Amino acid sequence: MGNAFIIRYRTRPDAAEENQGLVGKVFAELAAADPGGMRYATLRDGDSFVHIVVHENDQNPLPRLAAFQEFQRGIAERCVEAPERSEVSVVGAYRMLTG
Repeated sequence: MGNAFIIRYRTRPDAAEENQGLVGKVFAELAAADPGGMRYATLRDGDSFVHIVVHENDQNPLPRLAAFQEFQRGIAERCVEAPERSEVSVVGAYRMLTG
């Protein structure tokens, strides 16, 4: 299925909505650019965020997106728990992360 990663972090309570808005811009740019070869989801539980990224080749298209660069610029200031990125293996999926 490709390279799979989970990124977890917690924002300051007053920064969670701003963070969600920035994530929304990333999804809007992805929809417009349609880079192909990737699956991406973001989940939110209060102030905690989990991003699930699966891309089929060695080049993750996210860093090339202007909205993602904007999102990354202020992440340290928005967080109380810094993002932790883990490479994971997809064991199974039901109507999620697959075509």
